[in-house]
Amino acid sequence: MDVTERLSFFASLYRVDQNAELGMWLLYLTIVGLSILVYKLGFAKKLPLGKSIVIYLFLIVGCTVLTFLGIFLPVAEGLVVAALILIIYKIRLNNEKKKGNV
Repeated sequence: MDVTERLSFFASLYRVDQNAELGMWLLYLTIVGLSILVYKLGFAKKLPLGKSIVIYLFLIVGCTVLTFLGIFLPVAEGLVVAALILIIYKIRLNNEKKKGNV
């Protein structure tokens, strides 16, 4: 069984099997960026600076585990889908607010 057939889309895009160090860093940064985007779009509230730093610190640390899972599982792909859904939701919510229906 060839490992390259089992890689997720982003892991194969970043060629984790050929250049593991660079590929893992790129996958990690992708997952961190998408996680921050999903958090900001769907869950973030206005917090003091100290609490925001703690939340983002734990988010970044937690993405380390997600990166290892993201080699073979579609973690980054799921985050892309979640971000797209939340972007569509925010756009529709803003349009409804402009119309005055909400």
